[in-house]
Amino acid sequence: MDTKKKIENTAARLFYEQGYNSTGINQIIAEAGIAKASLYAHFPSKVDLLKSYLRNTSVSSNEVLRSIVNQKQTPQEKVLSIFDFLVKFSNQTNFNGCHFLNIAAEIPQNNEGVLALIQDQKNKIRELFIEILAPIHNEALADELYILFEGALASSKVFKENWTIEATRRIVEKLL
Repeated sequence: MDTKKKIENTAARLFYEQGYNSTGINQIIAEAGIAKASLYAHFPSKVDLLKSYLRNTSVSSNEVLRSIVNQKQTPQEKVLSIFDFLVKFSNQTNFNGCHFLNIAAEIPQNNEGVLALIQDQKNKIRELFIEILAPIHNEALADELYILFEGALASSKVFKENWTIEATRRIVEKLL
């Protein structure tokens, strides 16, 4: 594995497990097994590393969701498959909530570059619901589903159980 990828993977794991503010550059360097100069050659600052983490996580998250949705036929099946994915995601042993909401809770709101990456990802999720519901022309319902998705994701972290996602899925099924 190349050095840049090693740094990104180590930082991604630590940012997700510990949080951005609790993860220091020296810890990333030590756990990646690299020299400090190597880190700074690829990422001039910790914020640059955070932005890379958010971009990479966005790409992989969107690929997973698209793959899941593309396996289904009807808008109802597609939407419900997203909530089924959330249940599986929250059952992972290392589940620590939404990567993007976690960072949003840690960064100052005036960090517009990071906030823009988070907002972009959240808009992609909203747009996915809009796209799924396009055949029935119901953007208002897509917005409601997006809000339910975010609420289920956030509350599953708080309770460290997936009953909130399962309850949200039942609500979504009724709405559809």
